[in-house]
Amino acid sequence: MAATEDDVTESRLLLAEYDRIKDEQQSRIGFRDNLLYFTLAASTAVLAIVVQSGQAQLLLTVPVICLVLGWTYLVNDEKISAVGCYVRDRLGPRLAELSGADGAVFGWETYHRGDASRTTRKRLQTAVDLFTYLVLPMVSVTAFWCSAEVGTLLVTVSLVQTLALAVLGWQFLRYAER
Repeated sequence: MAATEDDVTESRLLLAEYDRIKDEQQSRIGFRDNLLYFTLAASTAVLAIVVQSGQAQLLLTVPVICLVLGWTYLVNDEKISAVGCYVRDRLGPRLAELSGADGAVFGWETYHRGDASRTTRKRLQTAVDLFTYLVLPMVSVTAFWCSAEVGTLLVTVSLVQTLALAVLGWQFLRYAER
């Protein structure tokens, strides 16, 4: 019996899966990149409000913004990389096997990783991420500590934030090592 265009084959299913996960990856890349811009905009808005109002305790909203958006950024970044790894390690080889292809299927998934500048770009991106999600909020916490509005409860809150930021920074560095 000859195969028709309506037949479901493993190759077609794998190609459909590839299309779907690449769409998800592309969507996550856009979302992740916008998180960086939104974090900077939200932090700048808070700093402007602090300068205008003189209420230093509002500085403690910057770490909250950076913790929530930083974690979301990191999770999306990990999923973006996981999609690429899945395509390279599982989906591509399976399709190559089914099609009898000699080389790698989805060559871009491996080709772009061989760029000589990739390591430098990854390090610079990690530095930008750490500045945005760790240094910026710690500057805000430090400015709060130096203000006249320091009270026991808010100092406790700021110390908890500092610990949470350290954990987030460690996660960024841990993930960057991979």
